[in-house]
Amino acid sequence: MKIFIIGGAGYIGSHMVKIAYMAGHDVITLDNLSTGHQDAVLYGEFEFCDILNSEDLDRIFKKYNPDAVMHFSAYSLVGESMIDPYKYYNNNVSGTLSLLKVMIDNNCKKFIFSSSASIFGNPKYTPIDENHPKNPINPYGRSKLMVEEILKDFESAYCLKFVSFRYFNAVGHDPDVNLSERHDPETHLLPIIMQAVYGRRESVRIFGTDYDTIDGTCVRDYIHVNDLANAHLQGLNYLDDNNSQSAEFNLGNGNGLSVKEVIKKVKEVTNKDFKVVEEGRRDGDPSTLIASDVKAKRVLKLQSDFPDLEEVIKTLYIK
Repeated sequence: MKIFIIGGAGYIGSHMVKIAYMAGHDVITLDNLSTGHQDAVLYGEFEFCDILNSEDLDRIFKKYNPDAVMHFSAYSLVGESMIDPYKYYNNNVSGTLSLLKVMIDNNCKKFIFSSSASIFGNPKYTPIDENHPKNPINPYGRSKLMVEEILKDFESAYCLKFVSFRYFNAVGHDPDVNLSERHDPETHLLPIIMQAVYGRRESVRIFGTDYDTIDGTCVRDYIHVNDLANAHLQGLNYLDDNNSQSAEFNLGNGNGLSVKEVIKKVKEVTNKDFKVVEEGRRDGDPSTLIASDVKAKRVLKLQSDFPDLEEVIKTLYIK
């Protein structure tokens, strides 16, 4: 298939470009490089484009005539969304609306959406399945939930078929190619810990030690970025089945680790020590997010290549 990968110069998107290309698909990356890096696009074609620019989008759609779109170009920092919600609603909601309108105008009706576990808010139960109540507690999560609702309306009105993947925590690097997480500033736990391992960061901060968890720190479910990318391929295959209906899937490993447990595991794998500083809670952080991966495994036949955090850390650590 000919696939547009929106945000393919970013962390998850660049891994998706590689996985899709290796699977034999014709891959075209669209990115405005606001947070991505063009040198991370190692395969296929590249087009500089902002999804809020409908004219550019339409021109590029007519140039390539894609069969499907994978959408990774959302802003995704919870804390930033609390202090600058306009940025998140404008890009994540208005930008996605712009993209969907151009898709429909060009008769491209297969859409894979990167949603988020943030749509669930503070969990009522764990592991979190697809039917869990949705009550996001920050603008980032609300922007993702708004798009999920928009997709249902587009399916009803325009016959758009979609798969929404609710990510829990994407981690790791592809072990075979020179791809990495290059956020600036870095806000994700494992990359921050690895910076401390390499001596590029003075300490690792823990935000909140009084949560109702095993050791008082937040618990998260971690899934390797290649497992995420492979899930997207399976989602595309699912949509290519003429009998398939649009669907939502939670993507995680089905188990959780606390911040302190992750730090301990990194120290064990790398045999490195570093300073850890405990601070107060951040706004918008749920205490526990663990995915139920039952539906994804049953429907999409997903299997993890990196089911253990130790194997994930090894993809990040170069001795």
